[in-house]
Amino acid sequence: MIEIIECIPNFSTSDPKVVELILNEIKRTENAFLLDYTFDDYYNRLVVSFVGNKESTLKAVLNAAFKAVKLIDMRKHKGQHPRLGAVDVVPFIPIKNVSMDGCIELAGKFGGALAEKCGVPVYLYGEAATKPERKDLDWIRRGEYEKLAEMIVKPERKPDFGPAKAHPAAGATTTGARKVMAGFNVNLGTADLKIAKKIAKALHAKKGGFSNVKAMAASIPEKKITQIGMSITNFEETPLHRVFELLKVEAARYNVPIVGSEFCGMAPLKALIDIAAYYVKIDNLTEDRVLEMAVQNAIEKGESKSNR
Repeated sequence: MIEIIECIPNFSTSDPKVVELILNEIKRTENAFLLDYTFDDYYNRLVVSFVGNKESTLKAVLNAAFKAVKLIDMRKHKGQHPRLGAVDVVPFIPIKNVSMDGCIELAGKFGGALAEKCGVPVYLYGEAATKPERKDLDWIRRGEYEKLAEMIVKPERKPDFGPAKAHPAAGATTTGARKVMAGFNVNLGTADLKIAKKIAKALHAKKGGFSNVKAMAASIPEKKITQIGMSITNFEETPLHRVFELLKVEAARYNVPIVGSEFCGMAPLKALIDIAAYYVKIDNLTEDRVLEMAVQNAIEKGESKSNR
């Protein structure tokens, strides 16, 4: 059986030269396959998506992280996205023939190796968290890089790996395991960040919005617009169309148009199916009725029979 793990490391950079060098570490790893990457000046952040088996995934992301620690200096970093370090967060996601426990084990190996080689303190989050509060990435990131040296010495914030001391240039790293989620951004036709923040607050779970939704507002000065960046951690319980409809209501409240949207990273098929079913009113639309999925399933069944 072929095992497939997705890894989505986030690095605190938008320097094209640094981006290229980090990506090269993944590209040159055997049995690791780059799916997608995005970076921009306003978040000052590189988000990478790649897949592999356990061995290749771990090797690729470790080499990419080692390179990032050498090249990124957080003392010079400015960006609108919350972050703790050069290698900010590294989630492992089970896709096929891999359990969540297998991804938790990978997170532990990654965290231990990064801390040992680079002296970077590492926290475990999500399904790999060692304490209930550490499941929440927001809790770990509280104070961000700027207050890391002050926060990390508190007993309750001792890292899971490495010293209880911020790496001066690389800060700290968070790694863990989680299910597939949807990163969904919506652009607003206003440069007023205060309005965007009010809309984001209405969506965010801990501020009165939907369960499973984290939302933040960012400014995109060159386009004179703002963006609502969202992480929807369980898009089956909280479908994207429901989130988008509330966002439309909130935007209309401030007389702000929605001028575009995008997925950050790969778009989960189930989320796309839910959107199509809702807005086009398609009955009985399931993954099995998507042509490419039906073909893939038929081929896999055929191969399974021939191997008996």
